[in-house]
Amino acid sequence: MTQRKPPGTLTHLRSGGVSVVLDSRDLRLPCVHFWGPDLGIVSDDDLVALADAALPPVRDSEIDVVSKVSLVPTAAEGWTGVPGLRGSRAGADFSAAFEIVGEVGLGPTEIRATGRRYHALDIHARLALTLQVELTHGGLVRLQSIVTNNDPDDSYDLEGLVMALPVPSEAEELLDFTGRHALERIPQRGPFQVGTHLRESRKGKPGLDASYILAAGRCGFGFVAGQVWGVHVGWSGNQSAYAEKTFHGHRLLGGGELLLSGEIALGPGESYTSPWLFGAYGNGLNELAGRFHSYLRSRPTHPRTPRPVVVNTWEAVYYDQDLDGLLALAEAAAAVGAERFVLDDGWFHGRRSDKAGLGDWYVDAAVWPDGLAPLISKVNGLGMEFGLWVEPEMINLDSDLARAHPDWIFQAGGRTGLPSRYQHVLDLGHPEAYAYVADRLLDLLDSYQVAYLKWDHNRMVTEAGHTPNGTPGVHVQTLAVYRLMDELRQRHPGLEIENCAGGGGRIDLGILEHTDRVWPSDCIDALDRQQINRYTQLLVPPELIGTHVGAPMAHTTRRVLSLPFRAAAALWGHMGIEWNLAAATSAERIELARWVTLHKELRGLLHRGTVVVGDHPDPAVWVNGVVSLDRSEAVYGITTVARSVTWPPGRVRLPGLDPDERYLVQALPPGDRYPEESMVPPWWTPGITLSGRVLAEVGLQIPAMFPEYTHLLRAIASSD
Repeated sequence: MTQRKPPGTLTHLRSGGVSVVLDSRDLRLPCVHFWGPDLGIVSDDDLVALADAALPPVRDSEIDVVSKVSLVPTAAEGWTGVPGLRGSRAGADFSAAFEIVGEVGLGPTEIRATGRRYHALDIHARLALTLQVELTHGGLVRLQSIVTNNDPDDSYDLEGLVMALPVPSEAEELLDFTGRHALERIPQRGPFQVGTHLRESRKGKPGLDASYILAAGRCGFGFVAGQVWGVHVGWSGNQSAYAEKTFHGHRLLGGGELLLSGEIALGPGESYTSPWLFGAYGNGLNELAGRFHSYLRSRPTHPRTPRPVVVNTWEAVYYDQDLDGLLALAEAAAAVGAERFVLDDGWFHGRRSDKAGLGDWYVDAAVWPDGLAPLISKVNGLGMEFGLWVEPEMINLDSDLARAHPDWIFQAGGRTGLPSRYQHVLDLGHPEAYAYVADRLLDLLDSYQVAYLKWDHNRMVTEAGHTPNGTPGVHVQTLAVYRLMDELRQRHPGLEIENCAGGGGRIDLGILEHTDRVWPSDCIDALDRQQINRYTQLLVPPELIGTHVGAPMAHTTRRVLSLPFRAAAALWGHMGIEWNLAAATSAERIELARWVTLHKELRGLLHRGTVVVGDHPDPAVWVNGVVSLDRSEAVYGITTVARSVTWPPGRVRLPGLDPDERYLVQALPPGDRYPEESMVPPWWTPGITLSGRVLAEVGLQIPAMFPEYTHLLRAIASSD
């Protein structure tokens, strides 16, 4: 139910331990006076006092109005930083001055706890703006804007529409991420200085070096403590995120879609809708991450069934696909407990390497004379689902499709453009190209029992000119991909889609509205995956993160790691295996089966509980865990990612438990073994019972661990 109020009000939104105070009393676009921990019930008089107390004075040599920054900052309100709206009519109407003409309170839904919608007009510029502010049940802020051209005769060239949230002066340190192929989500920190910290992606996707979450917090904030505010742009195409601090004290975190020149021209009556900008507050990064997880889990489309253990064929056989070898792999996979078998790249026409075949989505008769049916029949007979790799947005020049329709390839200035991994990008803004890809994929799904698509997107989208006029096509391409995924799922209910983009190059809350799993990196080296998985789960809960056990020697790093370490790294997410099990030893398969059994035992907890990461002073020791929602049980991993200066490296604190409850903590097999009994503390074998408060504040002495080793601990609420 909506609640209508006259425009020009103070509004206090509360949910999930978070408060947001909005002010539109001057009928300009609303500003935020407070975003942070729940303020409790605030009277109307106190709300007015809070808002008035937040206003700065009018200072010398500045605009002669009180400096207020709206959620869509504009020059008309005296803002000289990054503008919220950029555009013009051939140079005119470049500065919009919106006046609120209506406000609507938003009632609860499955996702939203409360919210507010503002309608504003600029009569002179003939523009309308609708701004929606929502607070989810878990305390996550969502912002979205719609700009409409109200001119009956003239178009409006939109250059950009971004939104921003203020953070307080306590936010003195910035955190965001960078990375590269097979080494994504590398954290980078620095001071929040005067000026603009701008992160842009012009790759047609967020990119392997995406900012991911841009956060500002108290100096030294960690996972367990320290106030922190963060924003995320829920869009799978070009995007920007920024942190801005002005010399007069404003601090903003903002972002939105990055529009290319000439990409959006609004005709009379036409509108542009921004992607959602998400804002998360937390006392520590664990709480911030929990708000994203709560939001994703609240969606009606979120997977509810147990996440099946996957075997993927890529690092098992690569392009060397033959039926007998894959049948042997399927038998070995079923024997260790796999529940889904995914045939990766190499099954379609002409695909013997990455140089040819993309676009020709027909089963290659030279490799599969009887089609995929014999393999699928065997896989299903072994009790596993069947999945298939596709890359529908890409095309090789050496393909029948490219030879027949070169005009379906993105190009600018008459150039086909530079290749990347021998690939170019298929322009799905062409209705004929879209229909071709949709028909081919639907034919595969109609012909075979395919429960799962691993959907890849390996190259950047550059010079994305739509033929024949050469206008930029990234915005349309992104929406087309969303639409195509939705069409396949509507036609085949129950179909799941994994989002891969050369690894973790397209992980955002936009693509996650249309997919069921993300592939965080093409690197499954268990040591590198410790960091990749740790920071991927700041946004994405474990059940949506693919985590695979690789071969003894990692494909991407040539590092050799033990099976227990590799399996322990894969335990925490949507577990899978990417290793030629048919060539593994009997002992290796028996060992792996124990870890798969443990994952199945724990996945109800791992995939529904609260994710926690511990702060440890030794950078060689990492602590992670999942605590059940009722805090009756938890599982923790203690991992050494390097050699410690001190040995043993001291006590480890276990966060997230009920401080007033007592827990029996025991080492959990098969992650309990150690080569020398003298290296474990006295409590190790029998276990120990302590309160959640003691475990969080004092902690436990851990074994003298070798590097690249993981111990598992289980905490169960004790009745004594």
